[in-house]
Amino acid sequence: MRGTLVFDGECGFCTRTLRWLRRIDRRGRVTPRPSQASGVLAPMGLTARDAANSVWWFGDDGRLAHGAEAVNQAVAAAIGTRAPLALYRLTRWPQERLYRWVAAHRHRFPGVTPYCTEHPHECR
Repeated sequence: MRGTLVFDGECGFCTRTLRWLRRIDRRGRVTPRPSQASGVLAPMGLTARDAANSVWWFGDDGRLAHGAEAVNQAVAAAIGTRAPLALYRLTRWPQERLYRWVAAHRHRFPGVTPYCTEHPHECR
């Protein structure tokens, strides 16, 4: 299981979360791409508004997911087990609700220097 995780590269909290995901992704199964990068959204059929509202997962199997499901897909790929997806199926409603709340308040959470500030050449 592999895929691409599209995230807000201008969000310090999102970048901090991405760093954690990269630490657990020891086999490089998740390809992170900031939504601000040229050519990232169109092949997935996404708009800038879609990307501003949610994180997105595009699996190598063609599966497109967003929100908490996308996070669970990325974690499952990173650790090499479908267990996070089984848990998601059992707790979908509260996970999606929590995801929407965190996404709406993400700029209030501690973060790091946003990805697009550190890698401006990737965010054009």
